[in-house]
Amino acid sequence: MIDPISDMLTRIRNAQAVGHTTVSIPFSKAKFSLAEIFLKEKIIKNLNKKGRGIKRLIELELLYEDERRNTPRITEIKRISSQGRRQYTRAKDLRPILDGYGFNVISTSEGLMTGKEARKKALGGEILCEIS
Repeated sequence: MIDPISDMLTRIRNAQAVGHTTVSIPFSKAKFSLAEIFLKEKIIKNLNKKGRGIKRLIELELLYEDERRNTPRITEIKRISSQGRRQYTRAKDLRPILDGYGFNVISTSEGLMTGKEARKKALGGEILCEIS
């Protein structure tokens, strides 16, 4: 696996496309921190760590707008910065995604945070992904 963050986003996208309620992702601190942001922004229901050692997993419980129709809470999730092309931004250049209906995740010197938090703290960094 070349890009673990991209793999995580793809697993979430694929699980929602077929209507799964949970998705399991191999554990790493960066992916767990990203999942905590998703939980805080209320695009997933729950977050659990499972297993021990190299078999640790992150289990995400996905959130749907309408449970009967399986309308996913996430309409679009895309990776901005990739292994071959990093995308950096300054705090003053951070803008709302879809007029505030979406958000982006920034990797700053103080850890992962949403673009809104990074702008408040006047921190720039690498734009990891955009979720709407």
